[in-house]
Amino acid sequence: MFRGQYDSDVTVWSPQGRLFQVEYAMEAVGLGTACVGLKSKDFAVVVGLYKPASEMGLSQPKIIPIDQHVGICIAGITADARILGKYLRTECLTYKHSYSTSYPISRLVYNLGNKMQISTQRYDRRPHGVGLLLAGYDDSGSHMYQVMPSANVFNCKAMAIGNRSQGARTYLMKHQDTFKVCSKDELICHGIQAMSYAASIDEPLKLSIGIVGKDQPFKILSPVESMSYQKTCKPPDTPDISWFPEALKEFDSSAESAMDSAAGPSTPLTATNSQPNLSVTPKTSKNQVNNKKSS
Repeated sequence: MFRGQYDSDVTVWSPQGRLFQVEYAMEAVGLGTACVGLKSKDFAVVVGLYKPASEMGLSQPKIIPIDQHVGICIAGITADARILGKYLRTECLTYKHSYSTSYPISRLVYNLGNKMQISTQRYDRRPHGVGLLLAGYDDSGSHMYQVMPSANVFNCKAMAIGNRSQGARTYLMKHQDTFKVCSKDELICHGIQAMSYAASIDEPLKLSIGIVGKDQPFKILSPVESMSYQKTCKPPDTPDISWFPEALKEFDSSAESAMDSAAGPSTPLTATNSQPNLSVTPKTSKNQVNNKKSS
């Protein structure tokens, strides 16, 4: 059987038990630029990667503020994300008007999942082709949720979604034990470092950063503040080099030149030392070869 016979309606199952409309929505998330979210005990941070300027005339928002205690980072179809963002804002405003307090994050995500689930059950609708990383803070602490187009919701310590996000997930998995005790600045640096694994080396790194936490309303950092963090945070596993987004594609060559300069100038030839130190030369070149292989 052809796939086209079963993908015209979200309520039609294929003989293999698949819903192709839901799978198409999941693929739309993978085509969007990467998003990274992580949390500590008191803070939650989301980092979004803008699309290259060559692909879009205007920069679409990657982070959407919802309320003073919650915001989302999106990967996928921006129009669907705006619909969900409007729904979340309405829910938060209605709850605050009725109870004079902030909407609990767990209940907000639960209602969002129910809304997205309806779109996978009715023939007159289609699934929302966008994935969300929802960062929030309430009386129970910081929260990080992943919301998928299939209406599955996951409570995460850290997560990365979008195009080429596997490298970022590997970094987050490697350092997840340290996130709980991180400060706000350290958490942002971890998000930037994780995003470096998902970014293209052919384009400068252009990030949008949002943070929320204890005594910290949800805030999207300005481009100047984001660039300041990018200059301050160093690339992973290379503590000797300052990282600039423009130099990311020249990272390997910069590392080699830094190692050469750290070795110091060569010893000048004198009458007592007229021959080069042959025992040092092979050792240095071997380290450089190993360094190239590891990079």
